[in-house]
Amino acid sequence: MHQGNTAVVMIDVQNMYIATDGMRDALGWPPIWRLHDMVAECALLLAEARTQGLPVIYSRAVGSQAGAMGANPRFQRLAASLTGRLPELSAEAEAWSTRIMDAVAPQPGDLVIDKTRPSFFEYTEFEPVLRNLGVTRLIVAGLQTNVCVEATVRSGLAHNFEMAVPDDAVSTDGPDLHFGALNSMRVLYTEVAPWRELIEPGAEWDRAFTTPDYGRNPEYWSR
Repeated sequence: MHQGNTAVVMIDVQNMYIATDGMRDALGWPPIWRLHDMVAECALLLAEARTQGLPVIYSRAVGSQAGAMGANPRFQRLAASLTGRLPELSAEAEAWSTRIMDAVAPQPGDLVIDKTRPSFFEYTEFEPVLRNLGVTRLIVAGLQTNVCVEATVRSGLAHNFEMAVPDDAVSTDGPDLHFGALNSMRVLYTEVAPWRELIEPGAEWDRAFTTPDYGRNPEYWSR
């Protein structure tokens, strides 16, 4: 299969996930599971994508999720509940928090697009950029598996892109959420595999059609 129609997408690989003075710590959320290993795999994936000449596109989350969701009453309640609980950050610290991590920093020719919603497709120019590039297949890596990665994958499927997720180059708040999200995406005909298999020239991305019970647990139904 011709690789010219494939792009690598890096979702929100930003310093906020390695900060020690941000919302995650203030709310008592756990560190991202296997973050160091995931970032290392993302760096290798990016290097291979550039070697093959594939487009590399980063999303960068800007503003808090509570603020970005403004009109949603549940997120308004969340924003109110955070009043006084979040540390005051200087403008410099805030800018550092939203910057892409140095280990996976964009290179000349890569694209970085800001987003304010979990899905990269919502309220951004992401889809028009993909159409202009002739991209029809997306390898979606980064953070977090069950939040912005999954939201982007679901939107991509709805917009008729072929979607793939490298299970070794995404992560979230623990293995249960990680593997649950991967299986949820498998059931939606998303290709899930190590990145080296997904980016291989000629990769068919056909597991959903050739693997029985893909993303499901057949043992549950046999009990």
